[in-house]
Amino acid sequence: MSVKQATWWQRHKFSLSGFILLLPFWFLYQALTPVFPPALPKAQLGPYAVVLSPLNEEGPYSHHGEWVKDYFLQFSAGDTGSLRQGFLLVSATEPDISALEQGESSLLHGHRHGLHVHARSPQQYGSDDKLWLLLQDWQGNWYRHSWALKG
Repeated sequence: MSVKQATWWQRHKFSLSGFILLLPFWFLYQALTPVFPPALPKAQLGPYAVVLSPLNEEGPYSHHGEWVKDYFLQFSAGDTGSLRQGFLLVSATEPDISALEQGESSLLHGHRHGLHVHARSPQQYGSDDKLWLLLQDWQGNWYRHSWALKG
């Protein structure tokens, strides 16, 4: 090892180690200040008013053998405790509820402050695809709403 290389290391090793110690604070800042895409227009489904937000700008990703996209749902009216089940998925036509009830795909889950869903989706959106939200209360009433997607 030449003397010039050893001298550079001796002069900068303290600064480099200090920089490495600062990196966790940068990652903590990024984790505590997330930036989400804008929410979709508010939907009124019977007694429920729902604001739906995608968690990122990226397209669908492969999850347990199917393509999904993550969304967050906040209820500004209606109690999530009065929901029996709910589904969110991308489809060109209105989804078949009996087929959805057979699996766990696209099922809403979470707590009273907000629900999360891995919405089943095609790998590429088509021009006629819509984002469908289906909610069922404990009395058996179904509520449906859809948003048009950009293909």
